[in-house]
Amino acid sequence: MNELVFFLEEPSAKAMLEGVLPRLLDQDIEVRYVVFEGKQDLEKRLPRRLRAWQNPHARFLVMRDQDSGDCREIKRKLVGICHAAGRPDVLVRIACHELESFYLGDLNAVASTIGPQNLGRQQSHAKFRNPDRLNNAAQELKRVARTYQKLSGSRAIGRVLSMEDNHSHSFNQLIGGIKRLAE
Repeated sequence: MNELVFFLEEPSAKAMLEGVLPRLLDQDIEVRYVVFEGKQDLEKRLPRRLRAWQNPHARFLVMRDQDSGDCREIKRKLVGICHAAGRPDVLVRIACHELESFYLGDLNAVASTIGPQNLGRQQSHAKFRNPDRLNNAAQELKRVARTYQKLSGSRAIGRVLSMEDNHSHSFNQLIGGIKRLAE
């Protein structure tokens, strides 16, 4: 059985992936989500969860936000945790700076789900051409889409988020990594 396991920092990441993955993966891949209570909980409990996983054929992906940390250092630390747990093949992906950067990379998806309807026109503005550079993506998303709520917004936007035309480099890296794991 093909099993793909996602270790996630927060419930909103799961909500987003639940919308994206059915459009990306074959139905014969069983997807499991392990959601932690923040990045510190993820780093603390990840080794035990990896070592205890029973399916030897499972493939793993760890995803967390960069927030204000150094992206490379965060990834290096998580890769080290996975290696120490005996799972050197775990794929680590960092949302630069926040999960909301993914949504700002596809303003048409935001417009079609939570509005406003004309929001997609702003995609050509400098800050939305590379949303991973925004240190405050959640605040920016709330400013341009006033009805945005983290969990319900992630659920709605995830269902229509473009996997081919997204301006967030970290989102594109996530999608590429998932495709490789699914092969």
